[in-house]
Amino acid sequence: MQTVEMQAEPRSTVGKGTARQMRRDGKIPAVFYGPKRTPLSVTIDAKEYRTKIADLEGSTHLIKMRSSSAELSEKVALIKDVQLDPVSGSLLHADFYEVDVTAKLQVAVPLHFVGKAAGIVTGGILQPLQREVTVECLPFDIPEYIEIDVTPLDIHDVVHISTVQRPPGVELVYENDDPLVTVLPPTVEEVKVAEAPVEGAAPAEAAPEPAKPEAKGGAA
Repeated sequence: MQTVEMQAEPRSTVGKGTARQMRRDGKIPAVFYGPKRTPLSVTIDAKEYRTKIADLEGSTHLIKMRSSSAELSEKVALIKDVQLDPVSGSLLHADFYEVDVTAKLQVAVPLHFVGKAAGIVTGGILQPLQREVTVECLPFDIPEYIEIDVTPLDIHDVVHISTVQRPPGVELVYENDDPLVTVLPPTVEEVKVAEAPVEGAAPAEAAPEPAKPEAKGGAA
């Protein structure tokens, strides 16, 4: 997969006030950490992040660090977490996780559904059921996405994770053979029709009138 280079420098000062000043200066506070190192407070350039990383799909892109520090220079990392401003959406903080390029790791990779399903021609609706899958591979073998061709799918057909074609060196990680995408049948609106009388049917007989009581009278 493509590796993105990012400039990062260690920082010795921490705290909310320092972080606010850094952002005003066009810098972003971040942390660089890993299983075999103590977390290191660093700073990255906000503009470089926006132009190189912000629009990348998912968080599976490898970041190669450029730095004047030997602790960071040429190190490879994944973006583990970012904090965004809830109003402006601008980056407030980022976490970089160092990876060993010689050891396999598990990461989530987005799914791309391509083609036009056969069931859509007859009115069906393509329904993705999952948007990503977990893969295990070496860091430089991480695919940017897994592609699924939905062209053969007719209504009610399903693609399960076990049938997905994967790139060389990549294993899919799953416990259950979950469905990933299907084609739903067209939605039919039920129309209720009022019942009409059957033509030629005899009208219902009228109920007989109740008998009138006899008048009581004396002898003449």
